[in-house]
Amino acid sequence: MYTFERIKFPQEEAMIDIKFLRENPDIVKQNIKNKFQDHKLGLVDEVIELDASSRTVQQEADDLRANRNRISKQIGALMGQGKKEEAMALKEQVAKDAERLTELEAQEGELQEKIKKIMMTIPNIIDPSVPIGKDDSENVEVERFGEPVVPDFEIPYHTEIMEKFDGIDLDSARKVAGNGFYYLKGDIARLHSAVLAYARDFMIDRGFTYCIPPYMIRSNVVTGVMSFDEMDAMMYKIEGEDLYLIGTSEHSMIGSFIDTMIDEEQLPKTLTSYSPCFRKEKGAHGIEERGVYRIHQFEKQEMIVVCKPEDSMMWYEKLWQNTVDLFRSLDIPVRTLECCSGDLADLKVKSVDVEAWSPRQKKYFEVGSCSNLGDAQARRLKIRVKGADGKKYLAHTLNNTVVAPPRMLIAFLENNLNADGTVNIPKALQPYMGGKTKIE
Repeated sequence: MYTFERIKFPQEEAMIDIKFLRENPDIVKQNIKNKFQDHKLGLVDEVIELDASSRTVQQEADDLRANRNRISKQIGALMGQGKKEEAMALKEQVAKDAERLTELEAQEGELQEKIKKIMMTIPNIIDPSVPIGKDDSENVEVERFGEPVVPDFEIPYHTEIMEKFDGIDLDSARKVAGNGFYYLKGDIARLHSAVLAYARDFMIDRGFTYCIPPYMIRSNVVTGVMSFDEMDAMMYKIEGEDLYLIGTSEHSMIGSFIDTMIDEEQLPKTLTSYSPCFRKEKGAHGIEERGVYRIHQFEKQEMIVVCKPEDSMMWYEKLWQNTVDLFRSLDIPVRTLECCSGDLADLKVKSVDVEAWSPRQKKYFEVGSCSNLGDAQARRLKIRVKGADGKKYLAHTLNNTVVAPPRMLIAFLENNLNADGTVNIPKALQPYMGGKTKIE
């Protein structure tokens, strides 16, 4: 794994430092190949050329500014000596230089905009431990927790289980909002809220600060926390306003640190946040993703960490373990699945999915994802740290799903269903269900 460096002079609004790209183009290109994004390879040379041109233009502009200041002093001295003609000649030179400086500043702005646009699309450098693979079919199982069980009775589809308790109404939701929405009712709705409340307290007990963030964010925060591809596939735009509905509370929570300087002694920031989440969920979905598996609106408890670079991998391990521990406390077997290079979003350094056992499907399915984003979000949002020695550097950011019902409810209902149709309530959740031991 990497020993993360403290980056002191970041290229704003990129995923990687342009100085690193300039000095290590082969590493950046190999990283692009590892992510199977060969169409981006030419961008590395292009941005290096643009950067060289930009620095040349900037140098000429700086020289003109310095010359202007020097000549201005000379003009004042000549005027004081009564040498008006010589002073006027220098004033003409200053006027010519000013015209050239205006041209250079325009060029500089255009070049920087082109550089920024490219740098926003060049992916972050993945950790060396990440397995190389083209897509999620090549993700690698890491570890299993709990014994997967297939009961000797048939387990209905999750919506059928909910309907037997009169706990879901998809037809009314379709009439009101269309596909991808639902009404939860009765004990199923109560179970939904109980799981979230339990997850909240679970994380508070582990030292995380509970937060409820804004559910809308501005475009500069959106582009700071995710890649363009993710933004297009996920985010709902509020028409006529510079606002987007959040796809996860991580967006708001990381955004809360935008343009801040944090004293090193205040790190790490460990937060757990609740929010509704809104997602377009573009693309075709299989038969197993109907019902409430893949929907446009759901609720989630999230965990977020802002820390020193050298601590981020330690926190990465802690975060996914929290999710595993929570699911095991509710008698749900899970496994961790290392995301391969081609399945990593562009900002991510390393990511692991937590998958719950589905006794009905006789396989695991995703219920959460833990990600280390290195300094990519901090670079874009200018989240900086002031060290004890006074030096400034970029923070690292991480996020992980604590629990996201109703998908979590699918795992819960299937793993706690009895042959008589009742559902067991694990001991840890009983206080949040009014003391009930079963849903009948």
